[in-house]
Amino acid sequence: MISTNDIDRISTAKVIDRDGDKVGSVGQVYVSDDGAQPLFVTVHTGLFGTSESFVPLQGADFTDGELRVAYDKATIKGAPNVDADGAISDDEQGTIFDYYDGHGAGTASGVGGSPAGLTETDTAATGRLDTEGTVGHDTSGPNTDDAFTRSEERLRVGTQQVESGRVRLRKHVVTEQQTVTVPVSHEEVRLEREPITDANRGDALSGPDLSEEEHEVVLTEERPVVQKETVPVERVKLATETVTEQQQVTENVAHEEIDTDIDRR
Repeated sequence: MISTNDIDRISTAKVIDRDGDKVGSVGQVYVSDDGAQPLFVTVHTGLFGTSESFVPLQGADFTDGELRVAYDKATIKGAPNVDADGAISDDEQGTIFDYYDGHGAGTASGVGGSPAGLTETDTAATGRLDTEGTVGHDTSGPNTDDAFTRSEERLRVGTQQVESGRVRLRKHVVTEQQTVTVPVSHEEVRLEREPITDANRGDALSGPDLSEEEHEVVLTEERPVVQKETVPVERVKLATETVTEQQQVTENVAHEEIDTDIDRR
C-alpha cells in the first residue's frame, strides 16, 4: 500500500504495469484533501513522454524505485485524456473511475465511481504534489507537517599533499664532428698494345688500310655518400642510491712512555 511516506520517492519512480512491463515515469502525485492518502499518479507515456495518463494507486506497490500499478500497459495508455493542471473535477474523477472499473483492476479493489475509502469530497480538492504540497517540506501548506528540518555545516579536516621541491633531468642536443675513413675506388685508363698474331690478324685486317677512327671509354668512380639516422641508445632516469666510502682522518694523539734512569756508582 502506498502511504504519504512514499510520496517523495514515487514522484521520480518508473511505473511498471501488473505484467512487469515498463509504462513510463511518474509525472505528478495526487493526494486526498487531508493529505492522508495518495490517490493517483500521472504517468508520462507516448512518444518522448509527451502524454500523461491518470492511474489510481489502489493495489499499487513501490519497491526498489519502481511503482508497480494494478493495471496493464494498454489500459493505462487508453485512459481518458484529463488535463493534469493541478486539480481534477468531480466529472473527470468519475470518468477515470468508470474507465478503470470497466477494465478491471486485477489486484486492486474498490475502483469504480469512487475508490474504496474515498468520497467525492475527498477527491474534489486533490491537487498536484509539488514543493507547496509535499509532506515534510518546510514550506507551509495544507499538506505539510509541523516539523522543520534543522541542518548544520560541519568542518571536514584533512591533509593535502603539496610540492616541496623538484629535481629535473634535462637533455639537450650537442653537435660534434666525426671523421670516418671510407674506401672508394675509381677507374683509370691504360693503353694496351698487342702484337699482330695469327689469333688477331683477322680483326686487324678487317678495316680499310688507312682511316681515321675514334674510340671512347666511360670512366666511373665511387664517391662517399653520407646519411644519418637517429637510433635509441639508452634509457636515462633519476634514481637515488646509498654510497659507502672510506675517508682518512688525521688527528694528534698522545701516549705515555717509560724511560729508565740508571744511576751508576
